[in-house]
Order: sequence, then C-alpha cells, then structure tokens
Amino acid sequence: MNEETFNMSIRKFLKMFGINAQRDIEQAVAKAIASGRLGNTGTLPVKVTLAVDAIGLRAEFDGKIELG
Repeated sequence: MNEETFNMSIRKFLKMFGINAQRDIEQAVAKAIASGRLGNTGTLPVKVTLAVDAIGLRAEFDGKIELG
C-alpha cells in the first residue's frame, strides 16, 4: 500500500463529504426555518455514520449544530 496515495485519497473523500454535507445541512435548515418547522435559534443534534463495508468499518459520530 502506498501511504501517500492512501492518505491523499482519504483527505479527498473527507473534503468532498464535508463540502456536500455543509451545503445539504444549510439548505435543509433554511427550508425548515422558512416553513416554520424550525426557529432561528437553538441546537440541532447531529449523527453521522461512516461505513466501509469492504473492511467491516462502521463508526458513528454524534455532535450538535448551534443555530445561534
């Protein structure tokens, strides 16, 4: 295994995920606020599940997003 290629590939995946996840969250929050389902302040609990089936990896990450 080429460590440099491996690490760069992981970073590329995480960057793609981060950019797309942020956009999707921003759009969903804006839509929820516009529809009245969500206020402009508060905290949203967040959970992300990472799965790499080929190696049997399943990792869950919990956090929160502050609206202000």
